[in-house]
Amino acid sequence: MSFLTDRPHEGTLIDASLWSADLGALTAEVERIGPHADSFHIDASDTSFTRDAIFFPDLVRALRPRTTVSFHVHLMAHRPAELAAAFADAGADLITVHAEADGALEAIDRIRTGGQAAGLALTLDLAPERVKDLLESVNAVTMVGTPLGTKGTSMVPEALDRMRVIRQILDRRGTDIPLLADGGIREHTVPDLVAAGASGVVAGSLLFGSADPAATAAWIRSQHTTAHADGGAR
Repeated sequence: MSFLTDRPHEGTLIDASLWSADLGALTAEVERIGPHADSFHIDASDTSFTRDAIFFPDLVRALRPRTTVSFHVHLMAHRPAELAAAFADAGADLITVHAEADGALEAIDRIRTGGQAAGLALTLDLAPERVKDLLESVNAVTMVGTPLGTKGTSMVPEALDRMRVIRQILDRRGTDIPLLADGGIREHTVPDLVAAGASGVVAGSLLFGSADPAATAAWIRSQHTTAHADGGAR
């Protein structure tokens, strides 16, 4: 997948959250932000794991011809395997399931068997140490730093410690996969998250609401070098 292997950009990964786009003009938004993103983050739900339905497979299918940027579907579902298959068929490149979901490992296996990259997400309620056995099966990890399914909320302080823990686990295993921070991505949180070990951020309003998306994207990417030069963990 392009943002996992042959990235056009250096520095911190930008997973641009379509939930923060102008939902009435998604095609235009995809074309506007595409040059500045490594992937588009597409939230999806079974309306049970989280209440709101948000995005759905046919919408992903409609957007797929509009951009060559990878689609990362963040699947918030209790039994994700079948829904993951629908999003894979619609054009998703990376499909992330929650470690708390029933049949998470089955879904991961089916995603990878189908040719897509598989990701693992952790909510605030799950200790990072509990997912060690799943990490070898995935291509990316997403650490959620706000209550799941909320929009525009602030990152909780413990998100940084959780990021450090999962980064240490990945480093000890020698696993070089993207570690994404999702939720509460603001100018004052990006440097701290990168210093704590994040290799990418799920940028929503910070990017889509910017008067100069190119400059904002360049700043986000620059935090990779700045944070680690200051001794941030990796």
